[in-house]
Amino acid sequence: MGSIIWLASYPKSGNTWMRAFLANLIANRDKPLRPNDLRYYTDEEARADRFTEVAGRPNTELSTAELAALRIRVHAQIAQRAQGTRLVKTHNFAGYCEGHYLFNWKTTAGAIYLLRNPLDVVVSMTHHYGLTIDEAIDRLGDDRVASINDALYVSHVIGSWTTHVSSWAAVADRSPDNVLMLRYEDLLRSPVEHFAKAARLIGVADDEALIVRAVKHAEFRTLAALENSDGFVEAVDGKRRFFRIGSADQWRDGLSRDQIARIVHDHREQMQRFGYIPPGY
Repeated sequence: MGSIIWLASYPKSGNTWMRAFLANLIANRDKPLRPNDLRYYTDEEARADRFTEVAGRPNTELSTAELAALRIRVHAQIAQRAQGTRLVKTHNFAGYCEGHYLFNWKTTAGAIYLLRNPLDVVVSMTHHYGLTIDEAIDRLGDDRVASINDALYVSHVIGSWTTHVSSWAAVADRSPDNVLMLRYEDLLRSPVEHFAKAARLIGVADDEALIVRAVKHAEFRTLAALENSDGFVEAVDGKRRFFRIGSADQWRDGLSRDQIARIVHDHREQMQRFGYIPPGY
């Protein structure tokens, strides 16, 4: 029986970037993987077919409570079928839903959690989901947020940015040797140094040359060019690119002072903890 290492994040916080790095590291090829090939090296916790199989009926017929109750069994199935350790993407917060825990910790070997300045998350959400800035701010602070349950994926139980980050920070505090928290901004600033931490946690390689090459293969401009030529199944539609800019501090030109103040007001404690509060707020 294998085990799971979770690749967790609030949406638009660098999860796909991390998966691209790890997939290229594992593949160990001279040329970068296409975005659509990431699925051969990392998995999706919310894949609808697994929930349908375990439930014995279509996932789209299941309630939120029924889906939550199935997650422990689905995670056990992923681990049982894994050959060694399976890297599994999730946007679930690390808590309970309808009285059921969202993660099977018995089958969990560790986790890599990606977090990003919520000021930039808001800007990214407007482009990815087609929201206004104020709608994105509302969503960021809403503990009821979950993705839809459809034919491809069951709902991710997301919650607010604060709930999401604080829940995973608590997991990291309990298991510091097995749970790694990485800031998006640090990956941008010193990619080799910080991606190497992820490589060490999953035990794939501690060879700097291989890490440097995987970092290069996962550069945003490379991913964007490959999406442009080959497409990417995770893009919302054909008009909005998944890999848009991938930089930090977009909020400086995209948010008003009042909008910044709203976000800081709603998420001050966790923003303070991870160094995201701008001077003067």
